[in-house]
Amino acid sequence: MIAGIFGGWEIILIFLAMLPLALASFVFWIWMLVDCATKEPSAGNDKVIWILVILFAHWIGALIYYLARRPERKRLFGA
Repeated sequence: MIAGIFGGWEIILIFLAMLPLALASFVFWIWMLVDCATKEPSAGNDKVIWILVILFAHWIGALIYYLARRPERKRLFGA
């Protein structure tokens, strides 16, 4: 169906245009997963819950962790 609307080259160009965005979101997801696993304090179940949120919500979970938890941890521990 899409090939009927677009030619073969347009599909390749769309793919190549989206590739950097996909790679950047994957790298950000891995970075936040590693950051949470290595630097999050192990008080209670916070670390496990954040890792599960990042794992199952992918880049949206990583963004939530980045915006919600990282600034708080930097403020509390001076990291």
